[in-house]
Amino acid sequence: MFKPLKRSLLLVPLLLLAGCNTIVMNPKGDIASQQADLIVLSTVLMLIIIVPVIFLTCFFAWKYRQANTEAEYDPEWDHSTKLELVIWGAPLLIIIVLGLVTWVSTHKLDPYRPLDRINASTPLPADHKPLVVQVVSLDWKWLFIYPEQGIATVNELVTPVNVPVRFKITSSTVMNSFYIPALAGQIYSMAGMETTLNAVINEKGSWEGFSANYSGAGFSHMRFKYNGVSQEEFDDWVASNKAAAKTLDRAAYLELEKPTSKHPVERFATVENDLFHAIVNRCVVEGTVCMDMQMMADSMRNRTGLSADELAILINDAMCQIAPNDDALPLITSSKKNGYDSVSN
Repeated sequence: MFKPLKRSLLLVPLLLLAGCNTIVMNPKGDIASQQADLIVLSTVLMLIIIVPVIFLTCFFAWKYRQANTEAEYDPEWDHSTKLELVIWGAPLLIIIVLGLVTWVSTHKLDPYRPLDRINASTPLPADHKPLVVQVVSLDWKWLFIYPEQGIATVNELVTPVNVPVRFKITSSTVMNSFYIPALAGQIYSMAGMETTLNAVINEKGSWEGFSANYSGAGFSHMRFKYNGVSQEEFDDWVASNKAAAKTLDRAAYLELEKPTSKHPVERFATVENDLFHAIVNRCVVEGTVCMDMQMMADSMRNRTGLSADELAILINDAMCQIAPNDDALPLITSSKKNGYDSVSN
């Protein structure tokens, strides 16, 4: 009576696993697919060692059990060249192969590395232009700014299928981790820093994105919907966002920055110029000195020996001449002129 029940209990773990979401091993983006293949390859290589070791452990325990009097007993045996070659040679070869795979994949799948293909059979032209999306992790929600389209959304991300996307990622406060399993691996978002993720989605659909790094009380609900759509659907979506009445300026951002949980999808028709630059450089509040300007001032002070007053005048002039740029800081050159250093782009 109890034996069938015990046997059926063994099936419970399988039933539980049947409901698991295997999107990590069945992704819809080329980068995530390559990462899944890397996981499979690494696992197979390690199983080449693990499976024989487990089998031989069980086999030796069975063959040399006390009851088996026919097993050979040789207490003086202490060395076998053939056995030593197998014991040391096989793992060494596996480590070499894993090292080679790791070296190649680390460079090929570097999130900062621009894409060179849409998928395994479709290369990208050298002059392609990726869609840029600026990502800001807030407490506890995600802000997505589309600088080329001039719109922004909260907890909603949409990109066209088979179009390279370059995510520029930062955080308003604590460290988070931007992760869409169907698209690519995770990458951290950190306050005062900008990280980059290049990726592409290859199928239409809707998937979940979230933070993979604990960041406080509302962390569990820090999730958003990611939609892969056709180019026509993306254009329509952008147009519908532009029809919204909201504007994301500095004041609106400071209000949005306040901690909230389960924040609804929110859309902004326009975005203030250089808002992302101000977020990265911690100077959204009017009158705050941006980090890049402060670092430029520190660098110039160390090089020129100007007084604080002279440097303040110089930096004020520089702020009027240099437009913030998300991609690169201006090249600063200095030369003595009328007692002050001149700044040029």
